[in-house]
Amino acid sequence: MSNELLWFIVLLVNFVFILSFYRILGKLGLYLWMPIAVIFANIEVIKTVEIFGVTATLGNIIFATSFLATDILSENYSKKDAYRAVLVGFMVLIVMSVLMTFAIQFAPAESDFAHEHLKAIFSLMPRIALASVIAFLISQTHDVWAYHFWKKRFPAVKYIWIRNNASTIVSQLIDSTIFCLVAFVGIFSGRVLVEIIITTYLMKIMVSVCDTPCVYIAERWFRKGKIKEVSLIASE
Repeated sequence: MSNELLWFIVLLVNFVFILSFYRILGKLGLYLWMPIAVIFANIEVIKTVEIFGVTATLGNIIFATSFLATDILSENYSKKDAYRAVLVGFMVLIVMSVLMTFAIQFAPAESDFAHEHLKAIFSLMPRIALASVIAFLISQTHDVWAYHFWKKRFPAVKYIWIRNNASTIVSQLIDSTIFCLVAFVGIFSGRVLVEIIITTYLMKIMVSVCDTPCVYIAERWFRKGKIKEVSLIASE
């Protein structure tokens, strides 16, 4: 199976997962999706692949879905709810980075077979987490602000595609540039780094364009009362 075909399959699978989380768990499902997106994205981003004729990092699809989650929250709920999801993602990045940094400091037992593999992955995690935290906070904060900015000017449901893409296109550029510069300067050559920034951004834009129907679907489900909101507070 080619990388290109696999990329589109993974894209579809991610959309099915996030919409399922939302349909079954409501707003809570989107909050839960944020840690899933940032954890897996920060692990996958270490791997580079050749796709569509260029070098790119993995993790672009699932990380881009974090913007889909905040866009759905912005569309169906409020700016405060969207910012709360950003806070969840931020906190998870910090926790994962700290705990895995400690984990690889433990001396492995003689029978251990995983230490070197974990070390190879998570020894870069503090730098990647720092890059993610900075890029995530700035880009997601802009995305939420921009979504509501465009929503005020194009409030009709038919214009979801404008506010979804207008907010995300700029936010993804901010995210890709900041993340790649902080995470990979000194690791990759200048040519490869520029290529990664460009391809990472283009991949995320492809995801953004493709995820627009998901926002329409989520809005329709919400408007029709088909979303089951789940609360963590038990009713008496």
